[in-house]
Amino acid sequence: MGNKISDEELVRRVQSGDKAAFDALVRKYQHKIVNLVSRYVREPSMSLDVTQEAFIKAYRGLANFRGESAFYTWLYRIAINTAKNYLVSNSRRTPDYEIDVQDAEQLAGESALKEYATPERELLTEEIQNTVAGAIADLPEDLRVAITLRELEGMSYEEIAQTMGCPIGTVRSRIFRAREAIDRTLRPLLD
Repeated sequence: MGNKISDEELVRRVQSGDKAAFDALVRKYQHKIVNLVSRYVREPSMSLDVTQEAFIKAYRGLANFRGESAFYTWLYRIAINTAKNYLVSNSRRTPDYEIDVQDAEQLAGESALKEYATPERELLTEEIQNTVAGAIADLPEDLRVAITLRELEGMSYEEIAQTMGCPIGTVRSRIFRAREAIDRTLRPLLD
């Protein structure tokens, strides 16, 4: 892993005509982008098409990429916009949002519960996961996207602000409000 080339270097290579450098970027980020797009576009075959379209847009737009944000943040924004455009052009609502089990486990901090895995505890763990997933699904889109980028994608507040096109203060507020709403929903289970 020590010989990995930075995104900045790969971008420079693509901009000077090296197609193989773009293939390396695709390999590096394709799974993250597929996961992101599939949160918006539920049908697996369509989410793969939308992912491919996002990478094509990124490739075409790379000549104008100036590195004001991290490449991944820029790619992420393209993928979100491509997914939303797909939903609009197919007159679907933007997502009700679903979260996969691993993500819910991460958010619920279930690893501590797993230490004493009794059937009752496993049931509680599953209930917590479902409750967290439901709480996230019920959030308004701006809060849902902010908490997802922070907790599930591990983005910094700065990256989220760039991705969502809003000030960092707004990001902090959205994440705080999202966490409060999730806590409120979880409290009855944990008491």
